[in-house]
Amino acid sequence: MTALIIAYIGGVLTILSPCILPVLPFVFARADQPFVRSTLPMLAGMAMSFAAVATLAAAGAGWAIHANTYGRYVALALLAVFGVTLLAPPLASKLTQPVVALANRLLRPSKGPGPRPAPATGAALLLGIATGLLWAPCAGPILGLVLTGAALHGASAQTAALLMAYAAGAATSLAVALLVSGRVFAAMKRSLVAGEWLRRGLGAAVLGSVAAIGLGADVGLLAELSGASTTRLEQGVLNAFSASKPQRATLPAASDGMMRAVADTQRAFRSGLPVEGQIASLNGAVEWLNSPPLTAGQLRGKVVLVNFWTYSCINCLRTLPYIRAWEAKYRDQGLTVIGVHTPEFAFEKNTGNIRKAIDRHRISYPVAVDSNYAIWRAFGNQYWPAFYVIDAKGQVRHHQFGEGDYDKSEQAIQALLREAGSQATAIDAVQPQASGAEAAPDLGNVRTPETYLGYRQASNFASSQGLSPDAARDYTIAKPSLNQWGLSGNWTVNPEQATLNRAGGGITYRFRARDLHLVLGPAADGKPVRFQVTIDGKAPGANHGADVDAAGSGTVMDTRLYQLVRQAGEVGERTFEIRFLDPGVQAYVFTFG
Repeated sequence: MTALIIAYIGGVLTILSPCILPVLPFVFARADQPFVRSTLPMLAGMAMSFAAVATLAAAGAGWAIHANTYGRYVALALLAVFGVTLLAPPLASKLTQPVVALANRLLRPSKGPGPRPAPATGAALLLGIATGLLWAPCAGPILGLVLTGAALHGASAQTAALLMAYAAGAATSLAVALLVSGRVFAAMKRSLVAGEWLRRGLGAAVLGSVAAIGLGADVGLLAELSGASTTRLEQGVLNAFSASKPQRATLPAASDGMMRAVADTQRAFRSGLPVEGQIASLNGAVEWLNSPPLTAGQLRGKVVLVNFWTYSCINCLRTLPYIRAWEAKYRDQGLTVIGVHTPEFAFEKNTGNIRKAIDRHRISYPVAVDSNYAIWRAFGNQYWPAFYVIDAKGQVRHHQFGEGDYDKSEQAIQALLREAGSQATAIDAVQPQASGAEAAPDLGNVRTPETYLGYRQASNFASSQGLSPDAARDYTIAKPSLNQWGLSGNWTVNPEQATLNRAGGGITYRFRARDLHLVLGPAADGKPVRFQVTIDGKAPGANHGADVDAAGSGTVMDTRLYQLVRQAGEVGERTFEIRFLDPGVQAYVFTFG
């Protein structure tokens, strides 16, 4: 029930996002119609069609993606006709007759029992279904969690219910807006001239939205504009409902970056951190690296930091300098750090790949290989990365989801070490030096979202051929708009990744961020793949990333995240292109920082 409430609230908040703009003309064009017979059926049709298609697409149903592609063409044509009827009233009655008839047949067979729906109701429902096929909401934290869960666990009644709740939330906010605007429409209709211009304006807006969606503005420019419009609000909702746990406590104010000493030395130190639960089982790991298997019982008497991560996750990599610094600094005071490596992609289940990542990132503390999600489920975790700080009694006392708030996590570690009897006094916070992909992001300049290349979660694809799931195909890409990407050459797009079939193919992305990363893997036979990177058609020079030289040359040796661009000067909008000189490369996901 909590998850349904969160999904519903996330849907309600979409009205604040620019990504709702393309569908508003379709909805508001019927604001002067009866609410129950026209508005509600349209919003219901929109919610149902979006939830149905999104459920199947998120779960990786290739045929659903094909069907929705053609369904969008039909929907665009239908809504274009709708816009024309608003501009040219004499055509309305003739053009809407077959639309109403089709809607009525969809709602009830001609020979079925019971009353037939009114024509206005049937037409409204059909327009709502068409609108739902076109709606592409920006994936904020709440929708992102729902879609990630669907991708990890497949289609289910729960996924469908969450997406339906999300769509119902959006429909609710639109319904409220329509009820308010209905009065304005009614007032304007009292004047014949004003009503005529209002109808024509709505018709032009509908046709403008059809053109915008047809050109991809709903998932390109508007997605970029939506960067932070609702993210903070949604994250606040998630924090408020987070796993039904108590709110995280704020530690006593520190002076000069140090913890205050306890005035009464006769009493044992007790921090203000709440008890959030008991440490979950650490059983079920496929393997333990850097350590024999550990159990919760063995860790009694120690303060424990459990970090959920996966090695191709850029957010996880940027937390590692802090975790390494904490482990080195507090190890002798009683801190034990445990990394729980839970994979997002199939290749991250390979223990050999994990060992290479541990060596590459200089991880010396124990790592549980949680490829079956056993520890993840035991903790009820939902995030990469996630920290859980556990006291010497085995009680969870602090958690942090995502990057940031490192000072609070370190203060929690210090406080729990004091509770456990450590005699160390005030200590300044660590200041780790990080480079390459581990360096902190330049959030002020990030205008491009994480983008998957596998068709299960792909978005903003700009090649004119469209994605063809699980089939080899020749692709071309001209000039993508901001936040759009495309393929060139012969590729096979699978649920998780795109695989290059012949040498010479490439990927182009128009982005705005300081850093560009791409998760890449070598050919299936393990042979390295050489590549060449350009930025705005030129060698990157000083703007090259850690895994490419100034001339733009690099080689894919292992399946991992590669930093390909780090802009050295002023950050601007750039066109990135990577061309592969050998076949077989596998490309998974772009991330930015």
